[in-house]
Amino acid sequence: MSYYEVLNLKKEPFSTSPDPYFFFRSSAHETAIKRLEIAIRLRRGLSVILGDVGTGKTTLGRTLLQSFNQEDDYIFHLLLDPTYKSEFQFLSSLAKMFGVSSNCRSTLDYRDAIEKYLFQKGVDENKTIILLIDEGQKLTPTFLEILRTLLNYETNEYKLLQLVILAQMEVLPKIRRIKNFYDRITLKYIINPLDERETSEMIGFRLNQAGCDSGSNLFTKGAVKLIYEHTMGYPRKISVLCHNALEELVMKNKREIDESLMLEVIRNEVA
Repeated sequence: MSYYEVLNLKKEPFSTSPDPYFFFRSSAHETAIKRLEIAIRLRRGLSVILGDVGTGKTTLGRTLLQSFNQEDDYIFHLLLDPTYKSEFQFLSSLAKMFGVSSNCRSTLDYRDAIEKYLFQKGVDENKTIILLIDEGQKLTPTFLEILRTLLNYETNEYKLLQLVILAQMEVLPKIRRIKNFYDRITLKYIINPLDERETSEMIGFRLNQAGCDSGSNLFTKGAVKLIYEHTMGYPRKISVLCHNALEELVMKNKREIDESLMLEVIRNEVA
């Protein structure tokens, strides 16, 4: 019998997939979402959201996309991994994403086609074009220069491309070295790990979202403290550890996850 049935769950509460339904809005994540929405609606240009591995940047990005789902004036393009072998490949990928690559044969053709697309959509049709790039730490200086050029396209009032880069902290010194790119950042925000209270709230939130009415009581305070100390508040690590704890709970036929059970789960993970 799965723990879905034992705990009356309707969904997997601690999946590490970037599902906006399970996006826990800590104070940092809530601030990042709101500031991104403002920057996009005002067409400010370049926004950079930074955070270590496992802080929830990808899920934040998907949640941002979802928040604009019902608004036809906003067109989102999502680039999950900007790893390409050349400038030509990068530009051709962007052009295909924008739907303007049919007659392009060179990097210059792609640049021209993308420029025409941005002016057509942004000026003629008054649409807001958003390019959201995940794993932004993989962007090379050459690709950053291409993006800088795209950010040059603007009217007297606003940027034609809204660029959102989600990246690990290691990208910061890289973009700082490219001053004319770094100077274009209108929003730079760092997502830090959760504190102990938010760790507890995240666990309860995700269990409740999955259909477990007693989610807030399933983990004792001592267990939550151990989870926080072991994961240091990183959401992805919290999810993995809590999933393993639920499996152990079901296998041992217990009713709550206490300190002793949590210690055993942690020992098994470290071993």
